[in-house]
Amino acid sequence: MPRQRASLLTAVILVTCTVAANTNLVERKPPDPVSEPSAGSAPQYSALERERVIVEPEEPETEVVDLDAVLAKAVGPVAADTDASVSVGVLDLESGDAAVYGDQAYDTASIVKVDILAALLLRAQDTGRVLTAQEKAYARNMIVNSDNASATALWHAIGGSDGLDAANERLGLVSTEGGNGERWGLTQTTAQDQLTLLEAVFGEESELDKQSRTYIQGLMKQIAAGQDWGVSAAGDGWALKNGWLPRSATGLWDINSIGRVTVDGRVWLVAVLSDGDTTKEAGITLVEDVARTAVRAVGGAR
Repeated sequence: MPRQRASLLTAVILVTCTVAANTNLVERKPPDPVSEPSAGSAPQYSALERERVIVEPEEPETEVVDLDAVLAKAVGPVAADTDASVSVGVLDLESGDAAVYGDQAYDTASIVKVDILAALLLRAQDTGRVLTAQEKAYARNMIVNSDNASATALWHAIGGSDGLDAANERLGLVSTEGGNGERWGLTQTTAQDQLTLLEAVFGEESELDKQSRTYIQGLMKQIAAGQDWGVSAAGDGWALKNGWLPRSATGLWDINSIGRVTVDGRVWLVAVLSDGDTTKEAGITLVEDVARTAVRAVGGAR
C-alpha cells in the first residue's frame, strides 16, 4: 500500500475512534438528579422545588368545652339538696369564659341598688354633670349600708321603672323589668342579666365611663360589716352587693349576691340569685356554696 494512502487511512481511523469515544461519553452521562431519580432512591429536588413542597404543620384542634354543661354538672347536686331555687352566672374577666346555670327570673331585692346607681350615673353622663352632694350621700348609703330610703330617693331621680328599663337597654340587660311604683326591690332579673350588669361595671367596654365605673366599684368595696357575705366566699379582693327579702305571702326568703372576686390571680364576676329559702341564714349558706362551686368548676375546666 502506498505510504500516502496508508497515512490517510490511519487518520480516518483516529477520527472515527475519537467520535465514537465522545459519543460513548455522552451516552454514559449520569441522569439528571432532578428529573430522573434512580429506582429505589428518594427523589431529589432543586431548592425551588423544595420550597414548593414544604407543608405547613397543621394546628392542633382546640377542644371546645361546654362551660354551661360543666357548671350544671357541678351546681346541680348543690341545687338538688334544697327546696329553694337558685341560678348562678360566672365570667372570667380576662379570658371572657362565661357560664350560666338557670334562666329563671327572680326578685332582685337590694342588688337592684347597683342598677339604680348605674342608671343615675348614665343620666349624669348624658348631661355632662357630676353627681350632687345629696346624690352622692344617697348613693353611698344605698350601696354601703343598703339603706332603703336612699334607694327610693334615687329611684325617683332616675324616673322609676321606666328610667331603670331605659338604662338597662343601653347596658345590654334584656330580661330585667323594673318593679311597679316604689317597689324597686321586686324588679325581676336573671343571673345572665346580672352578669351583664357586672360586666358593665367592672369591664372596659361599657356605656358607663371610667369615672362612673370606678365610683360604683369603690362603693361596692366598702360594704358594711355583716353585709359582706355572699360571692365573697368564692375568693379574695371582693367588691359586691347583696340582697335579702322576706316574702310576706310565703314566709320564705329571696337571697341574692352579685360582685367581683379574685381567685388565684384571676378576676371573676359572679351573680347568684335564689328564692324560696326557708331562712335568711339558709339562703346565705346556699348562695355561698353555689358561688364557690361555680367558680371552682368553670375555672378548672380550662
